[in-house]
Amino acid sequence: MLASKKILLAVTGSISAYKAAYLVRLLKKEKAEVKVIMSRAAHAFITPLTLATLSENPVSSDFVADQDKGTWNNHVDLALWADIMLVAPASANTLSKMASGQSDSLLLACYLSAKCPVAFAPAMDRDMILHEATQDNIKRLAKRGDLHFQSEFGELASGLEGGGRLAEPEHLLEQLKEFFASKSKLDTKKILISAGPTREAIDPVRYIGNRSSGKMGYALVNEALSRGAHVSLVTGPTQLEKPQAQELVEVESAEEMYEACIQRAPDFDVIIMSAAVADFKPSIFENQKIKKEKGIAAIELESTKDILKRIGEMKKSEQVLIGFALESENGLENAKKKLQSKNLDAIVLNTLEDEKAGFGVDTNLIRIIAKDDAIDQYELKPKTEVAKDILNYVEDLL
Repeated sequence: MLASKKILLAVTGSISAYKAAYLVRLLKKEKAEVKVIMSRAAHAFITPLTLATLSENPVSSDFVADQDKGTWNNHVDLALWADIMLVAPASANTLSKMASGQSDSLLLACYLSAKCPVAFAPAMDRDMILHEATQDNIKRLAKRGDLHFQSEFGELASGLEGGGRLAEPEHLLEQLKEFFASKSKLDTKKILISAGPTREAIDPVRYIGNRSSGKMGYALVNEALSRGAHVSLVTGPTQLEKPQAQELVEVESAEEMYEACIQRAPDFDVIIMSAAVADFKPSIFENQKIKKEKGIAAIELESTKDILKRIGEMKKSEQVLIGFALESENGLENAKKKLQSKNLDAIVLNTLEDEKAGFGVDTNLIRIIAKDDAIDQYELKPKTEVAKDILNYVEDLL
C-alpha cells in the first residue's frame, strides 16, 4: 500500500521521539520513501544520525545547511516532494505553533508550505492533552483538514497513566495505509497488468526478443498496489525484482502471454497491457541447437496472436482497457489507429524519437490519447512518476 509513497516525517521534542526510529523502519519495510525533518528540541531525545541511517536520507533541522558554503535546506522543495507530511510526535508546543501559523523553524515552514495532506500525532502528558488550549489547537487543525492520528491511553513518562501517549508505530503505519487506500478509486479494484518482453524460440538456445526491461510495467504494478488495488501481473522475462502482486504469472513466449491474459481478462475491472509482445515468431522450432557449421540461410517468421485485439473484442462495457504504443515514426497516427482498431479506452504513446524514453531507461515521456482524440501530454519523468500519471488517468476514466 505504501510502496513508492513519499513520507515527510516531522519529529518534535517529546520523549516519545524514540518511536520515530521504529516508524521509519516500518515505512522502509513497506518500500515507502522517507525523509525526516526534526525540531531542535527533538535532538535531545533522538539523534539525526539514527534517523538518517534508517531513512537512507539526510535529516534536516535548520534553514541553513552549511553556513560556510552558503547552502540551505529548501522547505518548499521538501514540502512539494511529499505525498503526506506526518508530524509524529507532535508536541503541545508544535501543535500550538501549527494552529497559529508560526514559522520559526524549518519544520513549521514545511508545514505552511505543504500542498500534500498533513497528519499529526499528538504526544504529551495527560493533563497537557486534556487542557482546553491543546484541545482547541487540535480542533483548529482538524477543521483545516489536517488528519488527527489520535494519541493512545497508557503509561506516560511522568509516571501517570492516561491519554497523550503517542500512538504505537504499527498503529501509525496502519492509519497511513488507510488514508492512502481511502483516497484511491482503485482501492479493491482488480487490475490485470502485462509487462516485459517475450522471447520467441529459434532453438533450445536462441530466441528472437526485444529490448524491453519491464520497468514501466513493474512501476505500474507497484503504484496500483500502493492505491489498494488487487493486481495480477503477467510478465515476460526480466532482470528486475518481482513486485509483490497478489498474483504473479511468469511467461516466456507471446503464445504463453496470450493464454494467461485471455484466460484472466474477463474477471478484471482494469486491464493495462504494457508488455512489449513480439509481433513475429519463427515458423519452425529446431529441437536441437543449430550448429554453426551447419549454418542457417534464413529464419521464416509468422505473426503471433494479437493479445490486445482479442481482449478488445472480449471487453465488457464497464471494463477499462489501456494499451501501449512504442513507435519509431508517425507515432501519433499509428497510435490512433491502434486505439480504434483494438477497442481501447486510451492508449499510452511513447516514441524512440524522444531521448531518455522507451526501453531500458528509468525515465519515460508519454502522451495519453483518448477515444475522442483528446491528448494529454506529459513531461519527461521517472517511470515511477509516469505510472502515477497513467493511474490517475485510469481513475478519471472510472
